[in-house]
Amino acid sequence: MNNSELNNRVVARGKEFFSTISGEKPSLFNKGAWMGKVMDWSMKNETFKIQMFRFVDVFPSLTTGKLLTDHIREYFGEEKDMPPVLSTGAKVAGMLGSFGGAVLNKFLTTNIQEMARQFIVGENTKEAIKNMERLRKDGFAFVVDVLGEATLSEREADIYMNTYLELLDSLKKEYKDWKPLPGRGGDGSLDWGHAPKVNVAVKPTALFCLANPQDFEGSVVAILNRVRKIAEKVIELNGFLCIDMESYRHKDIIIEVYKRLKLEYPAYPHFGLVLQAYLVDTDKDLPELLSWAREKKVQISLRLVKGAYWDYETVKAKQNDWKVPVWTIKAESDAAYERQARMILENSDICHFACASHNIRTISAVMEMAKELNVPDERYEFQVLYGMAEPVRKGILKVAGRIRLYCPYGDMVPGMGYLVRRLLENTANESFLRQSFAEDAQIEKLLEDPALTAERERAARAAKQKAEAKGPGNLPPFNNEAMVDFTRADHRAAFPKTIAEVRKQLGKTYPLFINGKEVKTGDTIPSVNPNQPSETVGVVCQAGTKEVGDAIAAAKGAFPAWRDTDIKVRAEYLVKAAAVARRRIFELSAWQVLEIGKQWDQAYADVCEAIDFLEYYAREMITLGSPKRIGHAPGELNHYFYEPKGVAAVISPWNFPLAISMGMVSAAIVAGNCVVFKPSGLTSVIGYHIVELFREVGLPDGVFNYTPGRGSVMGDYLVDSPDISLIAFTGSMEVGLRIIERAAKVYPGQENVKKIVCEMGGKNAIIIDDDADLDEAVPHVLYSAFGFQGQKCSACSRVIVLDAVYDKFVERLVSMAQATLVGPSEDPAHYMGAVADDKAMKTIKEYAEIGKKEGHVLYESKVPSDSGYYVPMTIIGGIKPEHRIAQEEIFGPVLAVMRAKDFDQAIAWANSTKFALTGGVFSRSPEHLAQARKEFRVGNLYLNRNNTGALVGRQPFGGSKMSGVGTKAGGHDYLLHFMDPRVVTENTMRRGFAPVEEDDDWVA
Repeated sequence: MNNSELNNRVVARGKEFFSTISGEKPSLFNKGAWMGKVMDWSMKNETFKIQMFRFVDVFPSLTTGKLLTDHIREYFGEEKDMPPVLSTGAKVAGMLGSFGGAVLNKFLTTNIQEMARQFIVGENTKEAIKNMERLRKDGFAFVVDVLGEATLSEREADIYMNTYLELLDSLKKEYKDWKPLPGRGGDGSLDWGHAPKVNVAVKPTALFCLANPQDFEGSVVAILNRVRKIAEKVIELNGFLCIDMESYRHKDIIIEVYKRLKLEYPAYPHFGLVLQAYLVDTDKDLPELLSWAREKKVQISLRLVKGAYWDYETVKAKQNDWKVPVWTIKAESDAAYERQARMILENSDICHFACASHNIRTISAVMEMAKELNVPDERYEFQVLYGMAEPVRKGILKVAGRIRLYCPYGDMVPGMGYLVRRLLENTANESFLRQSFAEDAQIEKLLEDPALTAERERAARAAKQKAEAKGPGNLPPFNNEAMVDFTRADHRAAFPKTIAEVRKQLGKTYPLFINGKEVKTGDTIPSVNPNQPSETVGVVCQAGTKEVGDAIAAAKGAFPAWRDTDIKVRAEYLVKAAAVARRRIFELSAWQVLEIGKQWDQAYADVCEAIDFLEYYAREMITLGSPKRIGHAPGELNHYFYEPKGVAAVISPWNFPLAISMGMVSAAIVAGNCVVFKPSGLTSVIGYHIVELFREVGLPDGVFNYTPGRGSVMGDYLVDSPDISLIAFTGSMEVGLRIIERAAKVYPGQENVKKIVCEMGGKNAIIIDDDADLDEAVPHVLYSAFGFQGQKCSACSRVIVLDAVYDKFVERLVSMAQATLVGPSEDPAHYMGAVADDKAMKTIKEYAEIGKKEGHVLYESKVPSDSGYYVPMTIIGGIKPEHRIAQEEIFGPVLAVMRAKDFDQAIAWANSTKFALTGGVFSRSPEHLAQARKEFRVGNLYLNRNNTGALVGRQPFGGSKMSGVGTKAGGHDYLLHFMDPRVVTENTMRRGFAPVEEDDDWVA
């Protein structure tokens, strides 16, 4: 049968299908019911839709009448502003007083729970089994899925697993008495003669709280340990187990779990896997799975779905500058589904097919392809979601006789995430159900071959495509460097491979670099791996005052020519250095893993940020480089422009050894200054890589000089030098204030008041509101506090939790912490590694002891005892604002937990330190988020996300008070701190004649 003939048959079958359900509507779109009214209003009003679905999401957290009433007002306004679907309830409640709140609570609780029940087969086992038995009496089989995707601890993962085991035990008592659903031939004890009566689906990442592609093998093994127990129970019932597919991040982990499970039970035919047609990868994954099954001689089963996380996958990919993993045109997903369904049906001898779709075109296509290929009935079935598309499921039952409903089961709180996805899915413009039953789209349009629809849409998009934008100096517009993508096997493999290659280079001696020449000194310091101090990363020559003096003289000598170098040429050096760093990105990351103990993702992010600084400041300088005409008075010309300050001393920290160093160095250089660079003694080998990058691109001699040196003697000499015009420093408050104080003194021969660009420490707080999504808040706080061992100036060191959710938050935070491991950072199974050195280890331990006296230990982790500068992950409760560990920067993995009575107190406590660097708030209250924007006074405030990882150009970084002098690294005004502004005014009058002046470029 050719494609045209097949398509004609598909369309004919689709029309026949539509005729059998003519006049019927799914309950979802029944305007006589509250849910139907909500859906109708959502499809007409995008703003209401967003607010309504966000309200549904937060609803389970609104445990008091006041909370509920407040959130209704915040989300929907006063009664007069509400849509009719809500205002009826508001009028009944009066929106006033505790009684009004109680009535309103009942009104909305009843309706939202009714809406949830539409999609959830039961909140408890008894209710679920009763409803599943009712479905069977109507001729429908089921697959039951326990709600809940975010497990944050081993305990929660065990609860999720045990829920399945208990459900299966309950089904074991019932299922043998169920009358089999009718079918042709086969085993009379099975549904349709071939299908198990009991069918369950499992979300694999809920079986391991730390599932992460960075630790691919550890994630697979941990998930398998629990899914195996469920599988064994399913086999006892001769049931079916389906491994669900979730976000793209875990796709390969899930496929690997399925393969290993299948090989452990090769003879058992009833294990299935979900594939998502909207993923571009599925065109590759599907044939690979089928080939694997043939090679291993095992029977597999695949449920093909379109996919439910389209918005999430698209947004996450764009945020990280990754390739978008999903088809971006809806019809492309539909076309992919038909293409992939055919491939499965062509392999029906080894692969059972579950066609999961509400799309009548898709269902008709599968029926016709199966008929053409003579696929036996027992090799494929149809599945739809419980509570949706009732006319479609009835139509399938009439025609195919084999229809299974996907039935979510469990508590309403995790169920809200599922509910919101269903609501979003069915109010989307492209939704087949919306077009079919709410908008009565033309049947011909709904049944069109999606490959043709997709082709037409691609052509339309291509016609609208804009010319590629250009940035400053004809460079491409700035984009952040793409983050490491551990869903990619090549990225996962690159780290151990590159770390092994770098290890072969350890122990070399690194010279100074002054005026374009390497300079060796007899004074050297070994740099060691903090996770294994016996391992010397490199031996670094140290500069004394003579070498520092030589470097300052070299920079001073190079300055006039560099100052007068064309700005675009200066910028070009940065862009070329960025290209070299990009080429070496895994190698530069590996050095950070070994020299300062960064985890893989943390190390890669540091190199990305260094690249971003180079690219961003190059473009910013080109923008700032052209003099600007100011004023409009006739007879005069005024031009405003910038020139560099002179010689810059750059003193960098060890915690972001490439990123922060490169940020300060590249800003100084592109602005036209020459640099004397003093890296931290703990990361001087990484500091030397900046020498390598600039040497490779041919930066002129003397512009950049590398002078690592011992402690304050060398540092003071550099700061005090009368030839230094600018000091850029990032580090502790104590050292920063000392630099500021010393730099204020004017020495003989000094021509400039020294400019200080200074970023210091933080005592950063995250507030947890009483309506916060704890599934999000807990892992984000844990990451903010303990990522890279808490050794970030932006790290969360205080978490301020409102009383109403304190106990629940702390229990989940501690439980998640207990699931983590501490050990060498190069092993991705370890959440935390060693701290920077023995001094840091001693100081952090002392603060932990202070905290234990001021409060009480909630959790203290185990640490390796054989070697390394390890300190425990420590969480301390009972802390008040006056306590030392609530005020003093610790710079390590010690988290103070504080209980606040309300949001006002939480804000006051957050602001109660001398620092103002970063802060965070987890809240779903629009008013509280607005209050935080206004009153939580920090340089970088993060709402509903972790408070570390600022991105160049997107979240310019820096604070005030004792956190710094108010500069913003990676911001559009940062370079201004490295230059002096000048104005040139020309009187253009000649003998009373004033020419008309144009605003063309002028060169000083």
